Amino acid sequence: MISVVGVTFTLLAPLFSKDKLGKRKEGFVQKSSSQVNGRSQKIDVSARRKTVQDQLKAMEAAQAAKKKNADKPIFADWIAQAGLSWSKPKYYIISVLCGLIIFFSSLFLGQPIWIALALLFVGTFGLPRLYISRRRKKRFDKFLDEFPNAVDIIVRGVKSGMPLGDCLQIAATESKDPVGAEFSHVLDKMHMGMPLSEAIHYIPKRVPLQETNFLAIVVTIQAQAGGSLSEALGNLSKTLRQRKEMKGKIRAVSQEAKTSAAIIGSLPFLVTLMLSVVAPDYIRYLIDTEIGLILVGFALVWMTIGILVMRKMIDFRI
Repeated sequence: MISVVGVTFTLLAPLFSKDKLGKRKEGFVQKSSSQVNGRSQKIDVSARRKTVQDQLKAMEAAQAAKKKNADKPIFADWIAQAGLSWSKPKYYIISVLCGLIIFFSSLFLGQPIWIALALLFVGTFGLPRLYISRRRKKRFDKFLDEFPNAVDIIVRGVKSGMPLGDCLQIAATESKDPVGAEFSHVLDKMHMGMPLSEAIHYIPKRVPLQETNFLAIVVTIQAQAGGSLSEALGNLSKTLRQRKEMKGKIRAVSQEAKTSAAIIGSLPFLVTLMLSVVAPDYIRYLIDTEIGLILVGFALVWMTIGILVMRKMIDFRI
């Protein structure tokens, strides 16, 4: 009996051992394949991360190169940023007309020739540039007020499954100017065959702000490296609203300093106006005599310097 059991075990033992060996081989193969898949996924994530980092470095270098000329844009961009369509000859004609009007007006009022020439210089080179600069600044402020709403429209469209081009079309239609006009300009470039990743960079070119640079960078990276566009644009929208809120807080905190600067800057002119009403003979020496006009000129120069210094001190940027 014992011998029969022994012979049976001897004959069946290789079969069981083969089954166990096969299971062990299958488990090892599955484990190795899962390790290979995990390693490939890690390699894909690291490669994508490196690609995004390289793109960010390239974009930072490009933005640094653009930032050097951001404060001194070319004439066409400068005029377009103000929302105007003037040509160079038209701008020069308007500048000369402003200078001549101020020059002849000062001569008609009996001012000396050197004061008239100084006013001619200010009217020709100062007033048109001041007008365009103020109009440009107001346009940028209006753009920043409406820009987060336009980004929210794009985010909601992308989350609902719409293509990014259609979302831009809706944002261009629904948003107020100048945001709607800038998105329409991007759509015109896309209709002419330009890719979205290139056309979107016309917004920071025409509106050189950090917020528009953020949008261009997000769209470009998503187009080249992939990823969740809705999540990236949602984070961008949140960042834009936080920046807007921070600017409002800074404006509220600095309002006292701005009011003090306005009072200090306007006080000499108010005193001069009051003296001209109360004691006109006393203040007339500053206008009728040459030495008085020289003193007025020096006073205006130093007042201008003081106002510019105070303006620089209360100009907070984030």
